[in-house]
Amino acid sequence: MFAIAKGANLALMFFLELGVLASVGYWGFTVSPNWGIKLLAGLGGLALFIAAWALFGAGGGANATFPLTGLARAALEILWFGGGALALYASGLVTPAVVFFVLFALNAVLRIVWKQV
Repeated sequence: MFAIAKGANLALMFFLELGVLASVGYWGFTVSPNWGIKLLAGLGGLALFIAAWALFGAGGGANATFPLTGLARAALEILWFGGGALALYASGLVTPAVVFFVLFALNAVLRIVWKQV
C-alpha cells in the first residue's frame, strides 16, 4: 500500500511537470490579442521552460545535463513549479493557480519525507 502511495506521488510530479508546460503555453497564447506576440510568448515561454528543465532538472536530475542537488535543486523546483502557477495566475485563472501550487507543495513535502527524487 505504501509503495502505491509513493508511486502515485511520483506520477503526480510528472503530471505537475506537464502542467507547468501547459500553463506557460496557455499564458503565452492568451497574453495579447496580437498573433505575433502570442506566438513569441507561447512558443518562446515553452522553449525557455523546456530548456531550463532539460539542463537542470530532468528525471530528478538523473537525466539533466547539469543536475542540481540540495538547495539549488529546491530553488529550481520552486522557480519551475512556481512559474507554472504564476502563469496560470497571470492568465486570470486564480483558483487553478492556487490548487497547482498547493499540489506542488504537498508533492515536494512527500518527496522529502519519503526520500524520493
